[in-house]
Amino acid sequence: MPPRRRKSSGYRGVRTRPSDVFYVEIRSGETRLTLDTFDTAEQAARVYDAAAWRLRRPHRKVNFPEVATRERAQELAPPPRVITNEDRRQNMRRERGPSIAEMNEGAMVVWRQHFSEDVVNEREFYAQSAERTAK
Repeated sequence: MPPRRRKSSGYRGVRTRPSDVFYVEIRSGETRLTLDTFDTAEQAARVYDAAAWRLRRPHRKVNFPEVATRERAQELAPPPRVITNEDRRQNMRRERGPSIAEMNEGAMVVWRQHFSEDVVNEREFYAQSAERTAK
């Protein structure tokens, strides 16, 4: 029996990213589990099925119903690393951090090019304040 076809990737729980890689998501109650990314939709669908078996989903809600046992599903797709919401938050912080710093550095370079007299004045100001503190 051929696998069920779903959505744009053709498989249940498998989505396509703009970079043409496939990622797997499965829900467990209120929690959305992002499992991993894969080069092919079929690899991703097999990982979805293995996760569905682990979560004790009904046999009819898998992509490859011919896989008869949980053990066989795990052989075909070993357990992936589960990405949690906390992982997503940390990744977003890492992605935002450098870009803001890079923007600040770029702005300072442009400012120094256009207002070179301010750079000289700033250095003089700090030199004078250092002298005052030393006294």
